[in-house]
Amino acid sequence: MGMAIRTIVQVVVVLTLLNISAPTNANVEGDALYAFRRYVKDPENMLESWDPTLVDPCTWFHVTCDGDNRVTRLDLGNAKLSGSLVAELGKLERLQYLELYRNNLMDSIPEEIGRLKSLVSLDLYHNNLSGSIPASLSKLSNLKFLRLNGNRLTGRIPRQLTQLPNLKMIDLSNNDLCGTIPTWGSFSKFSEESFKNNSRLEGPELMGFVRYDTGGCK
Repeated sequence: MGMAIRTIVQVVVVLTLLNISAPTNANVEGDALYAFRRYVKDPENMLESWDPTLVDPCTWFHVTCDGDNRVTRLDLGNAKLSGSLVAELGKLERLQYLELYRNNLMDSIPEEIGRLKSLVSLDLYHNNLSGSIPASLSKLSNLKFLRLNGNRLTGRIPRQLTQLPNLKMIDLSNNDLCGTIPTWGSFSKFSEESFKNNSRLEGPELMGFVRYDTGGCK
């Protein structure tokens, strides 16, 4: 009898933990998305359904979730949003698609975006983002599409990005990047079209001939 009771107690504890974990994750992800909402202006009311009193952000428009009610997509391209990206977005652990293209987002890309280990597509093109490209993006081992073109990004192209094993497409054109273009690793298959209209870029890096660490690039 004692063993049977212990077994029942263990089952109840496991079920309780399972029931608790889903809302907890939903709350963390809902808080992260709402933090983003607080930092943007939304003249078209695209985020009107983002109600922080709801436990589950999966009911919000432009948010897609998986079967575990974890956020996998954020689709807000061409939504006329203005404001800043926030570090809290890095808490969306199962996010696969971050689609925020053709808005008026400003300031820098948070380092915390590099925590989105499930990310497949990062589309921030045609905004007004500034600062450097975070080297932390090199941690996105599942990333296939990286489109940051049409912003005001400066500095060098992080060499760590050449280590992204699944990268199929990159577009860094129409920024203010400087230095040279890496030509090895995942970058070996990209043409100069991916980097055009960066007036301070000096062209492809030739190993043994062009020094990457030359000064004057910020």
